[in-house]
Amino acid sequence: MLVFAAVAKKGSFTQAAKYLGVSKSAVSQQISVLESELGVSLINRTTRGIFLTAVGKLIYYRCDSLQDQIDSLLEDIDDALKNPRGRFTVTFPHSLEHLVILPAIEKLCQEFPGLQPKLIASDQTLDLVEHSIGLAIHAGELPDSSYRALPIGIMTEIFCASPSYLEKHPAPKTVAELEQHSWIATDWQKRRMPVTCTQSLTTETASLNQYASVNTLPTAVGMALRHMGIVLLPSLAVKELINQGELVPLLDHIEGPSWPVYALHAYQNKKPVYVTRFHQLVSRFFENA
Repeated sequence: MLVFAAVAKKGSFTQAAKYLGVSKSAVSQQISVLESELGVSLINRTTRGIFLTAVGKLIYYRCDSLQDQIDSLLEDIDDALKNPRGRFTVTFPHSLEHLVILPAIEKLCQEFPGLQPKLIASDQTLDLVEHSIGLAIHAGELPDSSYRALPIGIMTEIFCASPSYLEKHPAPKTVAELEQHSWIATDWQKRRMPVTCTQSLTTETASLNQYASVNTLPTAVGMALRHMGIVLLPSLAVKELINQGELVPLLDHIEGPSWPVYALHAYQNKKPVYVTRFHQLVSRFFENA
């Protein structure tokens, strides 16, 4: 119908083909198909040119309006791609909130002011489809799923305690001494914990003395700041607290497990430009944290 509208407007198969960027035979074929499907003649061809039939004139007025609607739709699509709007839901572990996610989302919203971010900080894995999540930042081995994974980096855990706690309980100098301290564990940490010596690059298993168990990282941090025990936390999560002197790293030559960090999304084909950009920003702030 749009080809027919071009022929009617230009008054020529040749000019319509030039306008549409196709061959004259392709235009003629499209008109023939349309007339065959409608079962009526739309154009009379004479040696003096082309003339619309009565039905052809009626359809042309409708087709001309259709072209305007399609042009408007294409403009809306182009604008949506360049200037996306609407809700963008992101979930991420608490450990990445302050140094990675918040600065990344701030920069993203400056570049795409039409976005409305919804942030879900959770140390539990949330299903993207069930919770309508646009992007999930996942720390740890990937779950078996059909979601696409984009690598971000590696996160390492370190042992920490508050200065007041260490005044009452001398800082451990060996892994054996570390095992004697009261340990505040998260749900995903096990009592028997592989630890790595950064000096010798050897790994051994520490049998930690679990004193308390919590289900979120902020709760573990809060208990540590109240001098209730030692914690094993991602270095990113405690970097500011260590710089401020509120927590002290223990056994600077010993590290806990390291975890890969990924950005997960459910887009099967081309993902929105703001999802790609957010992954780039998260990766940059993660690297510089």
